[in-house]
Amino acid sequence: MFRKMRRTKQELSKAECEKILTQATSGVLAVAGDDGYPYAVPLSYLYEDGKIYFHVAKSGHKIDAITRDNKVSFCVIGQDLVVPEKFTTYYRSVIAFGRARILTDDTERMEALTKLAIRYSPDDEVGRNKEIEKDFANVCMIEIAVDHMTGKESKYLVMAREKSLEEG
Repeated sequence: MFRKMRRTKQELSKAECEKILTQATSGVLAVAGDDGYPYAVPLSYLYEDGKIYFHVAKSGHKIDAITRDNKVSFCVIGQDLVVPEKFTTYYRSVIAFGRARILTDDTERMEALTKLAIRYSPDDEVGRNKEIEKDFANVCMIEIAVDHMTGKESKYLVMAREKSLEEG
């Protein structure tokens, strides 16, 4: 169903992919948009236990697209270092494919929103709870159950790691 990565030597392990998804703070959601056009939008998210969570308004392009077709992809760039003298970039990235689900149960919504808020504001419980209470009625939480993910890094990072192992 999903394509195999062509450059397998540059492929990241599942653990490395999950580390990038856990550490990065933003990604790009891609959905089947209006009139057959793809729609990709950057957003903040939480990755936990094979699922990606984010919040959106209760109406709009993302909700319409997910309601129409719940198959989505989500891309995160974990490293992006331009190296002009080598005409390249030292990168690490992950693409996750899955099915998005609009969370409708209030308990489930609250749990996901609280975890997301803790991720981005871990030291301000009072402020976090106040913000959640203020906006909860207007927030829609989305969960992506990841079906497949791939990660890739530049060939230069692969070579550097191999050299380090040889010397180590």
